[in-house]
Amino acid sequence: MTLLAVERIKLFTTRSPWWCALITLAVVIGFAAIFAGAAPTGEFTDVSNSQFGYVFGMTVIMVLAALSVTTEYRFGTIRTTFQAVPNRKAALLAKTGVVALLSLVVGEIAAFAAWGLASAMRPEDLMLNTTAEWINVAGVGLVFALASVIAVAVGVLIRQSAGAISLLLIYTLAVENLIQLIPKIGRDIYDWMPFHVADRFLTGSGRAMADAPLSQAGSLAYFAGFALVLLAISLVVADKRDA
Repeated sequence: MTLLAVERIKLFTTRSPWWCALITLAVVIGFAAIFAGAAPTGEFTDVSNSQFGYVFGMTVIMVLAALSVTTEYRFGTIRTTFQAVPNRKAALLAKTGVVALLSLVVGEIAAFAAWGLASAMRPEDLMLNTTAEWINVAGVGLVFALASVIAVAVGVLIRQSAGAISLLLIYTLAVENLIQLIPKIGRDIYDWMPFHVADRFLTGSGRAMADAPLSQAGSLAYFAGFALVLLAISLVVADKRDA
C-alpha cells in the first residue's frame, strides 16, 4: 500500500497526467459531438459510433503512461526510487497499477460522457440495451488500462520519452494498418495484431465478429495477455540492467 501511495503522489504532483487526462476527455467527447452533429438523421443508430474518438484518446493515455516512467529515467529520480525500494519489480508494478487505474477511470468517464452527449444530440435510440452495446461503452476503460500497461512496459524498455512515445504513436496509428498491405498473408497477420484485437473486442459484432479468429471475450483476454507478457519482459530487463 505504501508503494501505491508513493507512486500516486509522484504521478499527481506533475502536470502531465492532468493535461493528458483533460485532453483524453476532450478528444473522446469532442469526436462524439462532431459525429453526432454531422451524421444525417437515421444514420447514427449504432452505440459504437459514439466511441469513434477512443483510439485518439487511447494514444494520449499511452503518452501519459510512458511519461510516468521515462521522466524518472530522464531526471534520474528512478535511481532514488530503486535505492528506497531495492525490489525493482515491486516498485514498477506499483507504478503500473496506479497508471492503469487512472487510465481505467479516465476511459470510463470519457466513454460514458461521449455516449451521453451523443444520446442527447440524436433522435435515434442509443440506449444500452444489449451486452454488445454495454461493451462498446464500458469496455473503453478496460482497453485504456491495458494500453497504459503496454505503454509503461515500452517506457521501461526504452527509457527515453521521445523514443517511447514515437514508437507507441507510430505503431498504434500506422504500423498495424500497414501490415494489411503485405501480399497474401497481411490480412491474416493483421487479425492477430494487439490493438486491432482490442478494437474488435469493443466494436465486434455480427458478421465481422463471426469471421474473426477470437470471440469478444477471447479478444480481451488476448490483449490483456499481450500487455502482461510485455510488462513481464520489461520487469526482467529493468531488474538486470543499471538504472
